[in-house]
Amino acid sequence: MADLAEENATPVWRARLNEAGDRFKALPNNRKILFLTALAAIFAVVVGAVILNRTPSYKILFSNLADRDGGQVTAALQQMNIPYQLGEGGVVSVPADKVYDVRLKLAAQGLPKASGVGFELMDNQKFGISQFAEQVNYQRSIEGELARTIEAVSSVQSARVHIATPKQSVFVREQQSPTASVMLQLYPGRMLDGGQVAGILHLVSSSVPNLPLKNVTIVDQDGNLLSKQTGPDDNSGLDQRQLGFVRQIEEGYVKRIEDILEPIFGHGNARAQVTANVDFSETEQTSETYRPNSNPNPSATRSQQISEKLVNGSANPTGVPGALSNQPPSAASAPITLPPGAAPGTANLSGLGVSASGTLQRDITTNYEVDKTIQHTKVPTGVVKRLSAAVVVNYRRMPDKSGEMKPTPLTPQEVQQINNLVKEAMGYNTGRGDTLNVVNAAFADNAQPVTMQERVIDYVSGNGTSLIKYGLLAIAVLYLLFGVVRPVMRDLVRPPAPAGGAEGEAGAAGAVGAGGRLLGVAGEEGEPGVAGAAMAGAGEDPREAQKRQYSSNLEAVRELVKSDPRMAAQVIKEWISADE
Repeated sequence: MADLAEENATPVWRARLNEAGDRFKALPNNRKILFLTALAAIFAVVVGAVILNRTPSYKILFSNLADRDGGQVTAALQQMNIPYQLGEGGVVSVPADKVYDVRLKLAAQGLPKASGVGFELMDNQKFGISQFAEQVNYQRSIEGELARTIEAVSSVQSARVHIATPKQSVFVREQQSPTASVMLQLYPGRMLDGGQVAGILHLVSSSVPNLPLKNVTIVDQDGNLLSKQTGPDDNSGLDQRQLGFVRQIEEGYVKRIEDILEPIFGHGNARAQVTANVDFSETEQTSETYRPNSNPNPSATRSQQISEKLVNGSANPTGVPGALSNQPPSAASAPITLPPGAAPGTANLSGLGVSASGTLQRDITTNYEVDKTIQHTKVPTGVVKRLSAAVVVNYRRMPDKSGEMKPTPLTPQEVQQINNLVKEAMGYNTGRGDTLNVVNAAFADNAQPVTMQERVIDYVSGNGTSLIKYGLLAIAVLYLLFGVVRPVMRDLVRPPAPAGGAEGEAGAAGAVGAGGRLLGVAGEEGEPGVAGAAMAGAGEDPREAQKRQYSSNLEAVRELVKSDPRMAAQVIKEWISADE
C-alpha cells in the first residue's frame, strides 16, 4: 500500500517523461540514430545562422592602392593578425570596428607610402652627382611637394604634377617661360568649382619661378580641361560665383514670399518661384562738361595783359636811313606815368616829357577761366535689372453644409490682397519692368499610401539573396522537424490505449502470452529491456500492472513488426502451426 501511495504522489509530467523514456529505449537502433542525427542537424543549422549573422561587417580601409602598396599593406595586416578582404580597384577592407585603429598603426609604419616623393629626395645625395641629375632631383622634389599640397584639397583624391623647365639662355629674346601640367583624380561624385581651380592655378604658378598662369594646365581623371573654366577675371561669361549669387538672390525672394504666405494658408499651401535678371557688366564712364559763357563780372580771371605804346604826331619817317632805322623800337624800360600836375593830354615816357602832339596807345587782354566738369562714374556689378515672380496658392479648406471639409477657391478680393502682399514682400518696381502672377488652384495630392504589396515587393527586391539563403535554411529545418523529429515524438508521447471489461482482460491475457513469445524472440535478437519491463510491478495492483504490461507489450510488438516483418511472419507461422 505504501508503494501504491508513493506512486499516486508522483507528478503526471514525471510519469509521462518516464513513459517517453521507456518508449525511446524500445525504439529500434536505426530510428534512434535518425532521431539524434535530425536533432544535431537542427542544432547545427541554428548555430550556423547565428554565427553567420554575427560575422563582422567590413569597411574600406584603403582604395585605389597600387600593387606594391597593396602588397605591403596586406603583409602588415597579416603580421598584426587582422582579417581583411581584397576588392577590385586596389580596395582593402577590414572589420568596421578596427578601421581607424588599423589606419593609425599602418601610418606609424609609413604605409601606404605617398604616391610621390618630396624634398626628402634631396636628403641622400650621392657624392659626385652631376649637375643634370641634381637638377632633375630638384624638379622631382618640387613636383612631389606640389602634388601633396594639391591632395590636401577636400575634393582631390590624388594629383600628379609635371613641370617643364626650359634651358636658360643669355639672350633675353630667346628666353622661354616654364610650363606645368596637373592631373587630378577627384573623389566620386565631387567636382571643383571655378574658385578652387583658380586657387590651384595660383598655387602652381607661385611655386615655380617665372611661371605665368596661362602656362598652367589642369585636367581631371576624365580628361576634362579645368583650367579654361570661367574665372573671376574672365569676362567671357558667368562663372560659378556669379551663378551662385543669382541663385542666392532668387532663393531669398522665394523665402520672403513663402514666409509671408505660410502663416495665412499653412505650410505647403503656397509655392513661389522667382527669376532674377542680374546685370554683372562693369561700366566705367568719364565725362567732361563745359558750361555756356557767363557774364564777365562773376567770372574768374585767369590772366590779364596790358600793353601801352606812344605814337608821335609826325607821320613822316625820321632818322638816318639804313638798317638801324628799320628795326623796331626797344621795349620800354620804365612804366608810363603822368607827373603830378600834368595835363591829361600829356604823358611822360621813360621820364621824358611828351608833347601834346604825341598819341598814347593802350591794349588790354584779359583771359577768363572756362567752366569744366569732369565726372568719373563706375556702375556696381550684380544689380537686379528685372524680377519675374510666379505664386500659386492652394484652395482653402472650408466646411460645407454637411460639415465636411472641402477645398474652396479664394475670392477675387483675397487674390488681390495676396497680389498686393507679395508685391510689397518682393519689392515690386514697375520702373524696371517687374512682373508678378498669382494663381489660386487646387494642389494635387500625390502622397498616395504605400500598400503592403508594394512594401513586400520592395523588400524582396532589395534583399533577394538573403531571403533565398534563409529560406533554404528554413526548409531544411522544417523538413527535419516535421519529417523526422515529429513522428518519433508522436510515438513517444502517444497515450496508452485503455482496456476495460472481460474482453479487455481476456485480450490482455492473450496479448501477454503472444507478447511473451514475441518478446522471447526479440530477446534473442538483442532487446532484453522490454522483457524486463513486462516483469516490473510485481507488488502493484494486478489489474494496473496487467494494463501497463499489455500496453508495453503491444507497443513492443508493433515496433518489432515494423522493424523486422520477416521475424513477425515467422512467429505467426509458428502460432498457426501450434494451433493446428
